[in-house]
Amino acid sequence: MRHTAIVPKGFIRYHVLESLCEKPMSGSEIMNDVERRTGGCWKPSPGSIYPLLAWLQDNGYVKEMPADQSGMKRYELTDRGRALLEEQRKIKRELRRAARFFPSPLLGGLWFRIPPEKTIEVREAMRKLMIAFFELGNVLEERFSEEALKEAQKILDETAKELEEINRKLKGQQNG
Repeated sequence: MRHTAIVPKGFIRYHVLESLCEKPMSGSEIMNDVERRTGGCWKPSPGSIYPLLAWLQDNGYVKEMPADQSGMKRYELTDRGRALLEEQRKIKRELRRAARFFPSPLLGGLWFRIPPEKTIEVREAMRKLMIAFFELGNVLEERFSEEALKEAQKILDETAKELEEINRKLKGQQNG
């Protein structure tokens, strides 16, 4: 099963870094390794892997090794790439810790008293939000903009306040 439209670029980057942490690999070897790491559920396309490898190389996270006898290009992590991988691992650990406390549609939990068709709608909205959020992070990483960051922060703050207001109203109805 392969569906890359909902796979954030950060997810791909993390798995590429993990693969290269084990040993130098070619693009095709990385694709196969990611498929193995995801239990056969997902295999990235060459159109995802090779531009990412070029970006990682341009930014000093990986370096291309001399071609072997077969002419295959392999890539290995640099010290900077290992540092990035450690940052990514830290974020993953934090997300896993948070998942224990926030069983939400974002993290796959079900809200048992909500009609199932509404749960699907909420999960779809969260999926769109997370894709937009990850894509913004990737774009800001490549082309940082203080203005865009402030605008995103404003939207997130406003959204949190609106959700808090809904919670207050519901709690008021429950107590009233």
